[in-house]
This record gives sequence, structure tokens and C-alpha cells, in this order.
Amino acid sequence: MSQKRVLVVGATGYLGKHLVSELLKQDYSVRVLIRKESQKSLFKDVEYLIGEATKASSLNHIAENIDIVISSLGITRQKDGLTYMDVDYRANANILKESIKSKVQKFLYVSAINGDKLRQLKIFEAKEKFVDELKVSGLDYTILRPNGFFSDMRDFLDMAKNGRVFLFGNGEKKLNPIHGEDLAKVCIEEIDSSTKELSIGGPDVLSQNDIARLALEAWNKPEKIVHLPDWIRKVTITLLRTFTGSKTYGPIEFFLTAMAYDNIANCYGERSLENFFKSEVFSIHNSNK
Repeated sequence: MSQKRVLVVGATGYLGKHLVSELLKQDYSVRVLIRKESQKSLFKDVEYLIGEATKASSLNHIAENIDIVISSLGITRQKDGLTYMDVDYRANANILKESIKSKVQKFLYVSAINGDKLRQLKIFEAKEKFVDELKVSGLDYTILRPNGFFSDMRDFLDMAKNGRVFLFGNGEKKLNPIHGEDLAKVCIEEIDSSTKELSIGGPDVLSQNDIARLALEAWNKPEKIVHLPDWIRKVTITLLRTFTGSKTYGPIEFFLTAMAYDNIANCYGERSLENFFKSEVFSIHNSNK
């Protein structure tokens, strides 16, 4: 069987780097889209194309001779004057147009867990608008919906460093975050699947209280978890929507809303959040020596 050629969009992001690394390990031929020449040092043994996903005119032939497109392109915190609609929707739509033009075999898109159920949030409004477009594109596709990344759980670790973790409500809402490397492997497994949508999480389903305890233990701190009334969370979201723009409230709105739900995805992977926290604290201690 000939080597499949994969275009990775969003390759310089957290998940994108893991995707490129895993694709190369599995002997795929990899092309990546980068924004500037200096990013060529990020990867070896890949083909680089320079372009701006938000500028359709810079993407001509980007998917030419490509079999599979994987996009993890999106922004968590808006910057450079770009909005969620600019990047999570329009930039991906530009890539999709080129993919259709070049008749790629399949397009895999990384959205987020429950994005289809929380379309009222600014970040999901854009992501799901693209999902809608992908579904009617005529291309074979898979929508991947990962739970939170281990890297997102650093907020717990940052609070725990000061000896106390603050949670809204009783802290019993559950989730199973996943390591980027484990997620990348699952994404690549889906290249040859017929699955249309898949939720993806890590191996351990944990409550927010569990995560807080693991974070405090990693710092060798006594268990101090403060449960704030849930009305504070709701009022905070309302105030942010009223008095700030989406650039400010978007990521906070997403985080505070997600904390009010169970977010349990299909379990995959081997890496534990406990070991990730311990490794992070070890690195911090070493960097301070």
C-alpha cells in the first residue's frame, strides 16, 4: 500500500505538534501549513507550505496531491484582532474549499466535546458552523470531539500551588481529560474508520474534587478545597457578557459553562493526570534551581 499523504492544519498548536510527531512515527508523508519561515525549525522530515489560513488567496493548491486533511485549527484566546469566526470557522472553511478542489479522500476536524450542545457559546458557535459546512461538503469526514487536554488542567495546578483550590458548586461534576499524545493516536486511528463523530477522553473519569486533590497532592499540600455557590459562576458569566467583548469573555465563558456539566467522553489512552501533575511540578522545581 502506498504511503498516505496528510496535510496537518494547526500544526504549531498543542495538539498539532503531537499529530505531526505521531504521523511521522507511523510513516505517513506529512505536509504542514505554517505562517512564517521561522517555524520551519519546529519539525523535521515534513513538507512546509507558508500561508495564512484566514487568507484564502494564500492557500492555492495547499491540498494538491494530499489524501487526508486533519485540522486542529482554532483559537482559545483571541489575538491579533482575529475572532473565533475568523479562525474556527472561516479559516477552516478556506482549507475545506481547497480540499474539495483537490479531491482529498477525507477531512478530519477536531472540535470539542459537547460543542454541538453548547452552540450558544461564542467559541462553539464558530466551530459548529464549520462542522455544519463540512457535513454537506461531499467529502468523507470525521468530527473528533476531545475532552479537556491535560494542559488545560494546569489551572487547577496553578491554584493548588497557593495551597487552595476554588470550585463552583459541590465539585462533583465529572470529566476525563486526555494527554495530547494519546489524543493524536486516536485521531490518526480514525483516518481509516467510517466513524462520523467521536467523543474522545482520557482513561480516568474524575470529579472536579478529584482533580483538585491530585493538584494539591502534586505540590505536597494539605487538602483545601473551597466550594463557591454556583450563583457566583452564573453572575460572573452574565457580567462578562454584558460589560466585555467576546475577545475577553469567550474563553472564560467556555470554562465557566463547562464546569457546570459532566463532560465524559469515550475513554482512550494510557497517561494519567496524576502523573502529568507530578511531572509538571517536578519541571517547575527544576527550573527554579
